[in-house]
Formats: sequence, structure tokens, C-alpha cells
Amino acid sequence: MTTICQDDLIQSVTDALQYISYNHSPDFIKAMARAYEEEQSPAAKDAIRQILINSRLAAEGRRPICQDTGIVVVFAKIGMEVNWEGDLGFDEMVNEGVRKAYSCPDNILRKSVVSPPVGDRKNTGDNTPAVIHTSLVLGKSVEITLAAKGGGSENKSKFANLNPNESVADWIVEQIPSMGAGWCPPGILGVGIGGTAEKAMLLAKEALMEPIDIHQLQTKGAVTALDELRLELYNRINGLGIGAQGVGGLTTVLDVKINQYPTHAASLPVAIIPNCAATRHLHFVLDGSGPANLPLPSFEDWPRIDHQGESTHRQINLDEITREVIKEWKVGETLLLSGKILTGRDAAHKKIAGLFEQDEPLPPGVDFRGRFIYYVGPVDPVRDEVVGPAGPTTATRMDKYTEMMLSKTALLGMIGKAERGPVAIESIKRHGAVYLSAVGGAAYLVSKAIRKARVVAFEELGMEAIYEFEVQDMPVTVAVDTTGQSLHRSGPEKWRKRISQP
Repeated sequence: MTTICQDDLIQSVTDALQYISYNHSPDFIKAMARAYEEEQSPAAKDAIRQILINSRLAAEGRRPICQDTGIVVVFAKIGMEVNWEGDLGFDEMVNEGVRKAYSCPDNILRKSVVSPPVGDRKNTGDNTPAVIHTSLVLGKSVEITLAAKGGGSENKSKFANLNPNESVADWIVEQIPSMGAGWCPPGILGVGIGGTAEKAMLLAKEALMEPIDIHQLQTKGAVTALDELRLELYNRINGLGIGAQGVGGLTTVLDVKINQYPTHAASLPVAIIPNCAATRHLHFVLDGSGPANLPLPSFEDWPRIDHQGESTHRQINLDEITREVIKEWKVGETLLLSGKILTGRDAAHKKIAGLFEQDEPLPPGVDFRGRFIYYVGPVDPVRDEVVGPAGPTTATRMDKYTEMMLSKTALLGMIGKAERGPVAIESIKRHGAVYLSAVGGAAYLVSKAIRKARVVAFEELGMEAIYEFEVQDMPVTVAVDTTGQSLHRSGPEKWRKRISQP
């Protein structure tokens, strides 16, 4: 028998969650560096450049890669010859580790878990409970695979129960464009095939925890039918031209990982779950000798990339901006923003809508006239930070509020990530506004551009409160211009045609 102390598991979970909040795995860095070298789309290449720079800065500063520090997912294989020393159940031990990790004063992580999921949706305050899957196996150790899964990518999960004679590859490729860019490509696509509905989803989630090795598979060639499917999906998905951040380019997925399981003769369950550019997961083993020893990152893993890409960006003073100025901006143009912006996301928009419905004024200090709103829920600051990592959230979720904001507040424009839907684009065009896209997966880099930050309204919403940020040289791309042209439509169309040409 092996005796494992509960404090060792708690400490290991805490250390692992802190570790993955600011360290990308070497296989991901290598794959992104390769994508950067091969990318021909200027907009996509710039997005990958920002992600790689952000990755190294986060590791050096030991601060989150992304402001969305995720919901914790744990896969545990518990040896049947393990004896536990302590007074907590396994789930309680894991959740205590989560609680400590997300409250660490040196690297506070954003708490995003709400309970109950329907109704009040009150933040639990410590990012518990984790989603925990356990299995009993032969052995004297405990193997833990742990992830912090961001909401933007998790929300793009898909499932179908196909007819047994249908093409799995065709169905998956058909789903990718409908996922949009809210999952922050380029990333990894996890696929689960077989079992039952819930088993297929678990298979897909577990697949995301595996190392990136598609280029090794390309070199050695397919041996199994699953190898062939991985290569087919990798090539066909990248052939769609969606590219980094959905702006059009050569790399949409860095790898396609597939797990399968026997299924009923009448069924063909298929699940897909993407992992974003902030892919965070780690594997460790406890054998009774103490907490897990986590690998030390090597800064030699990152490619040498300078910041010179920003030299071509147009400088914009937001404090002097007018509607005439934004009419000059063209879709795909890169800008560096300086000046004051207000923030707001789902909960703040809902409160604003409630005030308008009751014919009540906006809170003091909240005046959107001639200004921009940034869709963000930042991490709390530590040490001398003005604000913690503050990357964009998925703008599509605010589409239903766009007409309200533009018609009732005289807002000039919005900043977020991913595409806007047709209703929002029509509203943007009607009001002569613009939508600017910041890079998802570059949250720590974005925070470096924020010089001042203060809460101006709805403080009770925590990270969803309305802030006023004063920014300097914040990089963005014009994603929808005043004429309603959308980069997330034109970019992929252009690159899909280019890729398909012999």
C-alpha cells in the first residue's frame, strides 16, 4: 500500500493551477512558433506574434496568460492500493487546492464559477467546485491530469449522434465555421467518437490534454484509421482559411486529437471541444513521496520575436476621436489606441438595459457619448499593477445589446474578440459605428497598455463591473467598419480561396 497525505494532493493541485495559469507547455510554444513562421496573412501573423509575446511575458511575470483563468477540470486515476492520510474526501481535497490556487496573493486568479447555473448565478468566490472525473485503476499511485478551461472555447463545443454510415470528417468540418472565432484559434480540437453522448464528450475533453504531435504524424505517415482521420481533419480544417482569431490565414488548428470508444450498433456519437490559444493543462503523479514536482520552464523554448510589428499601426487618440475620424478606418487596418475607454460585458449590459427599461439614468461617471466600450472582465491586480491581465471577451454575447447601446448612449464603437453577428453588424452600419478586435490569448500583453484603471459603476459585479481604463498604444484591428464590412467574413473567404488554388 502507498499512503498519500491529503496535504500533498492539495498542494499539488494548487501548484499545478498556478503553474498553468502563466506557463504554456513547450509543445504548444513550438507549434505556435511554427505557425508564425509559416503564416502569410499579415493580420493572422500579427495575432500569433502577440500571443507568443504574451506567452513569454506571462511566464516571466508569473501572471495569467488570459484573463479568463477558467473552470477547473480534473481527470484522476486512483490506484486501488492507495491509502489516504487525512479527513477529507477526494473531491474536497481537490476543491481545497482550487480554492488556495485562485486566492494566491502573489498571482490572484479570476474567479469565474457561478452557482446555481440557472437563477441567481452568484459567483462562488473561490472558483470552486471543480469538475472532477475519477476512475479506480490497478496500482499504488494517483495520476492527475488537470486543466483550467476557458469559457470562450468551452462554449463552442458541439455534439451529434450521427447515423453509422455518415462521415465523421464531413460533420466535423461543417461545424468549424459555425464555431466562429470566439474559441480563440489557433488552438487544438479535441474529438470524441463512440460510447454514449456523455462518454463522447468526455473523450473529446480528455483528448485536449494530449501533447501536440501532428507534424510528427505527418512525417511518419498514418498507420491506423484514426491517424488518417486526424490528418484529414487537420488539413481540411486549416483549408477553411479561418486563421488566427478568425481574421483569415493558414493555421486554424495546431492539432486534432481524437479518442474513441466502442458504441451501440445503431449509434455514432461524435463530440468536438476546442482548446483556445491559452491552452492550460498539466499531468502529474503522486506516489507518496510528497507533492508533485512540476517541470521548470526554459525561456529558450520561446522564439525570438520583437515588437516591431506595431510600427505599422496607426496611432489613435481616443480622447479626441470623432465620427468623421472613424469613417476613415478600413476593415483589416491595425490601430494603436491611447486615451480613455469604458468597459462592460454581459452583466453590466444587462443592468444598463434594466435602467433604460425603467427610464432611469445611467450611474454617475458612466457616459458613453463619443467613447468606446471594451468587453473585458480583468483579473485583480497584484503588487504594483494597475490592473491584472485584461484580454477581450467574446463580443458575440453582446450582440443583443448593440442596438440599445448605439441608439441610446451615442457610443462610437466597441472592442472585443471574435466576430459580430448579422444583427450587430447591421446596427453598427446604421449608426456609423465601428467594432475593433483585440487578440484573445494576449491578456497580459494588453494589460501592459493600461496605465490607469478605476471602477466607475456596478462595483458589486466584481470583474464584470464597469471600469474606466486609460490606455496607451493598445493594439487592435478594425473588424467591422462604418460601412458594415466585416473582417471575420472577408478574411476567411479570401484565404480559403488562396489555399484552394493549386
